[in-house]
Amino acid sequence: MLIQPKYLKLNELLNGRLFRIPPYQRAYSWESKQRQDLFNDIKRLHKAKSDSVHFMATMVGLNRGKKTIATDEFSEIEIVDGQQRLTTLILLYNTLLIKLDKSDKHEAALANEVQKLLVKDDSFSLLLLQTNHDASNYFATFLREGTFPLAEKATTLADRLLLQAMEDCDQFVEEWAGTRIELGLILKNRLAVIFHEIENEITVYTVFEVLNSRGLDVAWLDRLKSALMGGAFEHSKGNREEAIKELHQIWGEIYKCVGLHQGRSSQALRFAATLKQDDSLSKVQSEESAVDTLRGLAGNSVKGTIDVSRWILDVVKALDQLLTDKRRAAVTKISHARLLAVSILLAFKDKSKQTQVLNAWEKVTFRIFGMCKKDARTRVGDYVRLARKVWLEVPTAKTTIAEICDLGGEQYDIETAVAQLRNSNCYEGWEEELRYFMFRYEEHLAKQLNQKFSNAQWERIWASVPAQSIEHIFPQSKGTQSPTKNKKAIYVHRLGNLVLLPPRLNSKLRDRDPSNKAEDYVTTGLLIASELQTAMDDWTRAAVEEREEALLEWAATEWAD
Repeated sequence: MLIQPKYLKLNELLNGRLFRIPPYQRAYSWESKQRQDLFNDIKRLHKAKSDSVHFMATMVGLNRGKKTIATDEFSEIEIVDGQQRLTTLILLYNTLLIKLDKSDKHEAALANEVQKLLVKDDSFSLLLLQTNHDASNYFATFLREGTFPLAEKATTLADRLLLQAMEDCDQFVEEWAGTRIELGLILKNRLAVIFHEIENEITVYTVFEVLNSRGLDVAWLDRLKSALMGGAFEHSKGNREEAIKELHQIWGEIYKCVGLHQGRSSQALRFAATLKQDDSLSKVQSEESAVDTLRGLAGNSVKGTIDVSRWILDVVKALDQLLTDKRRAAVTKISHARLLAVSILLAFKDKSKQTQVLNAWEKVTFRIFGMCKKDARTRVGDYVRLARKVWLEVPTAKTTIAEICDLGGEQYDIETAVAQLRNSNCYEGWEEELRYFMFRYEEHLAKQLNQKFSNAQWERIWASVPAQSIEHIFPQSKGTQSPTKNKKAIYVHRLGNLVLLPPRLNSKLRDRDPSNKAEDYVTTGLLIASELQTAMDDWTRAAVEEREEALLEWAATEWAD
């Protein structure tokens, strides 16, 4: 195996090569912190005022052959490791290109050089030919046309992170302390990588495994994929090409799915291993142990590798189904509780039975972790063992519902849960639970009025952080922050004084007296807000208590077994 790592400055790396990120690789996942680290490295180089070069990272690429564009010949490289940094640098290069002054001869010359680097002579082919899981083509449009929408317009995590990267690059170049020529000089000549350019795919995974063992910062799901792909190459005795093609297809689907929302790859990996583990477990496996478990299950066969990959895809899809349902995703973020929900989705294929069992899970789980406000140390083993039993044995829906109800038991029955919310702080530390509670109450009001529940305002509420939508009917600034025996003072954080409004409207209204807010509440179109209109002219402690008791009476029915 002949590998000759090359020490290349960025300009040397980008010239003469076209890069591609295949679908079976992770989508763009860098966040602002990683980009700021890169930007700070560039700033330090500028302050150094010397010929020093900053070593960025090691990159691994698979040479897929030659490609001719017009009269130029390029090596086509599939990026195996380093795509986050490479993508960010190309976005930064393009941002610099957009902001260069074309009327200045020096900046115009640099602009011409960068333009030819990013978009080739056919006016179509890009330096980075393909980004993966960019269904909206934001990357290609940015390189070809120099435009991009706001990140808040994105519908997937991968798209949002990519658009945020464009925004961050734009801000960095705009605020750059030196000249644009100096920035171009640093990007071209003072950033360097060690580049492993490899000729065959099996060697790629061997190198990747070695780099992992030397501390390469790689997500655990990526490590597992690399190990499984390497094993498939090593142990294939039949049609290797078809086996690898199938694995590429499976992992392409996995990464497409996990790129939709934050944290999905970690939970999917841990859940897949926990449900398959032979031993009786009392907690959800860590990512590291999950990789060991799944590698062991794959064994030394291509069939085992494909079976494990397909199992991970099944779990990813089930987790996606749970998290796409905004109501059920909001029940809890606690891993062992979500593991049981995923197990139910995997085990019960009949939609009617699946819904019945999930409804029971939702009621008991919200009672424990929402209404009773228990943390991630609660009922860990009970949830994990039941999740494994549901998946491995697939008991009847009736039996499963009974066992879920046993998780609640007398300790977390509905009377206990309701008592926990009465005259308590339902704001600080309870923001996400309150949003779910009020969403369910909105559903209830719509059903009472025979209205179809569909409200664009809720999409905005779900998309924002909870605190941006929580409104204190009697203002925080005018009430008391803790319970009081004063029969007239209003404890502002209790359930009866809280409601949800569209994001940032609560900031606009926050210091107004309740009687001056009623009209704004009605115009939101939210039933939970508009039903308050007649009561807000005399919003006393008695009114808060009366509303709280009405909400708790409804909750006692809604979350009972």
